[in-house]
Amino acid sequence: MYNVRRIDEDTFWVGGSDRRLALFENVFPIPRGVSYNAYLVLDEKTILLDTVDRAVGPRFFENLNHLLDERKLDYLVVNHMEPDHCATMSELVRRYPEVKIVGNTRTITMIRQFFDFDVEGRVIEVQEGDKLSTGRHTFTFLLAPMVHWPETMVTYDASTQALYSADAFGTFGAINGNLFADEVDFPNEWLPDARRYYTNIVGKYGLQVQVMLKKATSLKIRSICPLHGPVWRENLGWFIEKYMRWSQYIPEDRAVMIAYASIYGNTENAAEMLATRLAERQIRNISIYDVSVTHPSIILSEAFRCSHLVFASTTYNGGIFCNMETVLRDIQTHNLQNRTIGIIQNGSWAPMAGRQMGEMLCSLKNMAFLEPTVTLKSSVKTSQIAEIEQLAQAIVDSFQAANL
Repeated sequence: MYNVRRIDEDTFWVGGSDRRLALFENVFPIPRGVSYNAYLVLDEKTILLDTVDRAVGPRFFENLNHLLDERKLDYLVVNHMEPDHCATMSELVRRYPEVKIVGNTRTITMIRQFFDFDVEGRVIEVQEGDKLSTGRHTFTFLLAPMVHWPETMVTYDASTQALYSADAFGTFGAINGNLFADEVDFPNEWLPDARRYYTNIVGKYGLQVQVMLKKATSLKIRSICPLHGPVWRENLGWFIEKYMRWSQYIPEDRAVMIAYASIYGNTENAAEMLATRLAERQIRNISIYDVSVTHPSIILSEAFRCSHLVFASTTYNGGIFCNMETVLRDIQTHNLQNRTIGIIQNGSWAPMAGRQMGEMLCSLKNMAFLEPTVTLKSSVKTSQIAEIEQLAQAIVDSFQAANL
C-alpha cells in the first residue's frame, strides 16, 4: 500500500525508509536506519526527482502508481547517480517507457556504466543554469561536482522555491512519519547523525561544498529537499550555518575529544586522568572514545565538532596501534583542518606512536600541536602526572588564547 506525504500543493515525497540495513555503504553503522527520498511533482508535465534504493523499491513504485494514477511520467531528474538513489532506474524505465531522463554529461556516462537499457533518444542533457518548464514549475539545474560524486547536481524549483539538494543537507536516520525537520527535535535527536553523515560522506570535499553553498544561498530558498533525512521548510539558516562551519573545517564547539588506543588499560588510564584534570580546570565539554570499540565514523564526526583533539596510543609493532591508525587515516583522508592537537604515547621499551601520530596529523592544514607530548613506559608513574597536568593546562591556555 502506498505511503506518500504532501510537501506542497502538487509536490509529494514518494520515498521510503530502511530500518534493516546495518551498514550504510557497507561501512557506516546506522542503528536508526536511513531514508531514501524521492519527490514527484504533478504539473502539466509530471516530473520525478531521483529514484530510490532497491530496499524500498516496492513501496516507491506503489507511491508512484497511486499519485500518477493513469498519467504518464514525463521526466526523471537525476541529481545523483549513486545506487542508493538510482538502483531502481531501470525498473522505472521499464514501467514508464516514455520517460525522459534529465542529467548532465557525467550523469549520462554513469547511466551507461550502471545499466544496459538504451539511453539514445531518452536523455535530456543539461548544463549549468539550464531550465526545464513543466507548466507552473520551472526547474533550474546547478552543477555540484564532488558533493560528493563528480556528476552531482542540485535542482531549484522557482515556483515553490524548493532546492532539491541531492546528498547535501542529508542525514542518517529513518523517517518515522515526521518528514519535516520542524516536526522533530532536530538539534537533539538528529544533529549527531546529520554531522556524522556530512563528515563521513561529504566532509572530504569542503571546498566543493562551499562552491555549492555559494550557488544555493544566491537563490531565494523556502525549502530544502535532500535525498536522505528530513525536509527543511523552517529555520533553514540554522542548518546552512552548520554546513558553512563543517565545510570550512571550523570547530562547531569549544570542546575536547580524547581518543585512545589501550591494550591493558594503562593508556586508557592516562586519557581518563587528562579528562579529570581538564574538568578540574572548568572544561565542561569533554568526550572520550576507545578506538577499539567506537566506529571510526563517530570519532571523525566528533573531530569535526570539537576544537581540541587528544590522541593517546600505545606503540604496537613499532608503530601506531592498528585501530588508532585507522582513525587517524580516516581523519587525514577527510582533510580535517584548524584543530589543536595533544598527544599521549605509550611503549614498554620503545615509545614511538607519538612521533608517528604527529607525522600523520601534521600533513593537515593549520594544526596546532601542544606541548608536552606525554610519554608513558608501560603505565603512569608519579613522574608522568606532571606531564599530564602540563598538557591539561596547555589545552586550557589555548582555549583562552583563542577566546573559546
